[in-house]
Amino acid sequence: MQKENKMGVLPVNKLLVSMSLPMMISMLVQALYNVVDSVFVSRICEDALTAVSMAFPMQTLMIALGGGTGVGVNAILSKSLGEKDFERANKTAVNGVFLAGVSYLIFMALGLTFVRAFYESQTDNAAIIEYGVQYLSVVCVCSFGIFGQFMFERLLISTGRTFYTMITQTTGAVINLIFDPILIFGLLGMPKLGVAGAAVATILGQCVAAVIACIINIKKNHDIELHFKGFRPDKEIISQIYRIGIPSIIMQSIGSVMTYTMNRILVLFSTTAVAVFGVYFKLQSFIFMPIFGLNNGMIPIISYNYGAAKKDRMMEAWKLAWIYATLLMLVGVAAFEIIPQPLLSIFDASPEMLRIGTTALRVIAFHFPVAAYCIVTGSLFQALGHSVYSMINSVMRQLVVLIPAAYLLSRLGNVDYVWWSFPIAEIMSAAATTFFFRRIYRNVISKI
Repeated sequence: MQKENKMGVLPVNKLLVSMSLPMMISMLVQALYNVVDSVFVSRICEDALTAVSMAFPMQTLMIALGGGTGVGVNAILSKSLGEKDFERANKTAVNGVFLAGVSYLIFMALGLTFVRAFYESQTDNAAIIEYGVQYLSVVCVCSFGIFGQFMFERLLISTGRTFYTMITQTTGAVINLIFDPILIFGLLGMPKLGVAGAAVATILGQCVAAVIACIINIKKNHDIELHFKGFRPDKEIISQIYRIGIPSIIMQSIGSVMTYTMNRILVLFSTTAVAVFGVYFKLQSFIFMPIFGLNNGMIPIISYNYGAAKKDRMMEAWKLAWIYATLLMLVGVAAFEIIPQPLLSIFDASPEMLRIGTTALRVIAFHFPVAAYCIVTGSLFQALGHSVYSMINSVMRQLVVLIPAAYLLSRLGNVDYVWWSFPIAEIMSAAATTFFFRRIYRNVISKI
């Protein structure tokens, strides 16, 4: 007999903080090294920074596939532990690792065949295309690190061992931070690789983090056993993983479509506007990434207590996460409204980039507090196995509202108007989130 997991007995606030704080810290470190990538690349030239910004849609697809699969594994594994079905938990973990390998093969193929066409569809600037091909080819072909890291860290999260994910993510981030300037500028006798150096530093950090997370699972994660001898993919478990995970994958992939389309809209004004958009995503990650870490701590708590039929603990976790997320978003609003120019200057911003970027940051920041509610509640849907609500909401927000609004506002001839599409879309998202929350509360939560 195994003892009760801490997710079923520890006071909820203490549990949420203890599980989320390590991931919030590690996510903050990840946000830092994402920003540092762009800071160093911006020292090459603005075209190099624009090329890295244009790579974001493809990188978002990787995150969507790896993270979405992880969401499915996370929800099923945590729920199985709550139900004391340890055999199913083990099978879910092993099949999750198998799916991470399949995901890598997909992006390796894309990296070998599709990268140049991807850039040529966004710009005809030869310098940006060459910088982009150098950067994104490495990121895709060597993406086994990011998919391995995603999955092995999710297994730790699913069993409540979030402290270890702080170790793996921080280690990967520090390695990236150290090797970025060395490989980009050819320091300490290393070859000068330029933007490709930024990519190599990134995948090096991811690979080391994946290996460490794998070892920790084998040595320290006693709630599951990773046995691959005689392994065969389990169709039933894989279908369950993707029943939950596909809506999350689609939801995040929509973000890729959104950024790609926004790049197409903004490049009609200037490549500087595209660079500003990329810098915005780097800066907002300082606020959003810790909130995603908070959600990663909340999801297994809700899934576990859903399996254990403990309704009050589920709802307390959701409410506390919402409060903490809102407080973090308010910090972001203050920073974007008060010091936009110093933030942009980190990226060696030109006078034109400062002019466009200052307006962009101040306008977009209006939607941050509303986004806190939408993000946390969307994670509640995922934890309960109803990711489809989050998917529908994301489609409505980013494709049905944001992109058309951005296009129509761009027709007014001033790039400053385009940024208002973000607050407009978030208000719609809040309305849809509330509608779905009432529905899931009536049909699922109230019946526990």
